[in-house]
Amino acid sequence: MCQLSSKMVGMSVRVATGSRSSFPGLTLARFMPFGITKDILGIALLTSQRTGMVSKMPCPLRTISSRRSSARETGKRDWQESKSKTSELYAWVAREDDYNGAGPIADHLRRNGDLKTVNDLTVEESRKTNKLVANLANQIEAKNRHLHELERKYNETTLSLNSMMEQREQLFVSYNEEIKKMQQLARDHSRKIIEENQSLRTELEHKRKELDERSQQLNRMANQNNFDKRKLEEEKKRNATKNSSLELAEKEQRKADENVLRLVEEHKREKEDALKKILQLEKQLDAKQKLELEIQQLKGQLQVMQHMGGEEDSTVKQKMEELTSELNEKIEEMEDMEALNQTLIVKERKSNDELQEAKKELISGLTDMLTRQTVIGIKRMGEIDEKPFQVAYKRKFAQGDADYQAAVLSSKWQDELKNPEWHPFKIVTVGDKSQEVLREDDEKLMQLRSELGEEVYEAVKSALLELNEHNPSGRYTIPELWNYKDGRKATLKEVIQYILKQWRALKRKRSS
Repeated sequence: MCQLSSKMVGMSVRVATGSRSSFPGLTLARFMPFGITKDILGIALLTSQRTGMVSKMPCPLRTISSRRSSARETGKRDWQESKSKTSELYAWVAREDDYNGAGPIADHLRRNGDLKTVNDLTVEESRKTNKLVANLANQIEAKNRHLHELERKYNETTLSLNSMMEQREQLFVSYNEEIKKMQQLARDHSRKIIEENQSLRTELEHKRKELDERSQQLNRMANQNNFDKRKLEEEKKRNATKNSSLELAEKEQRKADENVLRLVEEHKREKEDALKKILQLEKQLDAKQKLELEIQQLKGQLQVMQHMGGEEDSTVKQKMEELTSELNEKIEEMEDMEALNQTLIVKERKSNDELQEAKKELISGLTDMLTRQTVIGIKRMGEIDEKPFQVAYKRKFAQGDADYQAAVLSSKWQDELKNPEWHPFKIVTVGDKSQEVLREDDEKLMQLRSELGEEVYEAVKSALLELNEHNPSGRYTIPELWNYKDGRKATLKEVIQYILKQWRALKRKRSS
């Protein structure tokens, strides 16, 4: 059994000489010829979507003559046995003997077809199937390797997170122990100073008593002996001078004691304030929640007591009065705590406002001094860097045109960042917190990346993230003190240290 493989399957049609150019009575069941070559030998070309078997395929080609009502089949055998060539059509499916034979039919089949056996088709289909299976196996293996790599990274991340949590707990323990040590040292130091001051006061009091006794003794001696009156007067003066000196010394000691105590109290208060600022805001929420819980519990107890006894039950009434009093105290305590919390918030806002004003004045005064070439400079947060645009356009345009086109496009994107209707961010939940992240599938950003490359995309992305962090409502650039060496915000301490360093260097240059 053989097969003719080709995009077109040919069917031989014998037409006798003198046949007409058209065949109105011709019908081809299950075949759709798309072209007929006019000749003594006619070739009907039939389309086929895939290679098919042609052996033992019926070819019911019939002609219906207007002079006869019956139809008959005219195939290869009929053509060969026909002695007189009539105007009828003869057709048959081309096979191996037609392909390998001689004549125009064989030439046409060899030009437009390909003879294959069933084994050839089986081998070809098997080869294609094996190739497809091999490709699928390679893809599965690559997916498995990628999956193993993701599992390995997940395990590494989990181990790193566990290690960080253990280190965090150790730091908390060390911090609490250090705070306790500092508090104990401060208490010991204060107690030692107070004990020393008490000892000095006792000694001064003892000396004053001795002087008083000596003065009384001198007075008695003066009364007894007028002869020694002058000496006694001189002795009194000396004692008075010493007494005055001792009083002055005592006053100075008292002032020193007060100063020492004041310094101790100030140091203690500063340490306590520092600790309170760290812990107070954390404790306030817990205390407030605890008070609210206690208030609810007291209200519940009051409701229970109201249902426990009648109005004449004095014990129940007394208990209710106590609970009511305690409830009012808790409510007042919670109100005081809320007032304290508001006071702390106001102070914090005031301090933050003062800090921001100082930062603004610093930025305003240092605009000409600090540039991008210095370690500490002023960066406009949300401003797009033009360098990636220039690099991208230099690949497309000449030098002058590239700079112009880059400036125009960067300015266009800067205006696009100010558009409040464009917000390519989405909310994701990380742990218990929600945060905004950039949408990687945003159409504008994807088009920018495909047209101008990764560097331009990163420049726009960086400016967009800065705007969303520092000025999401206004969507305009704001100046910020920046540490260009570390790529982060500069602290006021770093800025002041840098300015003093530059000032000293300039002073040394002038002096030299």
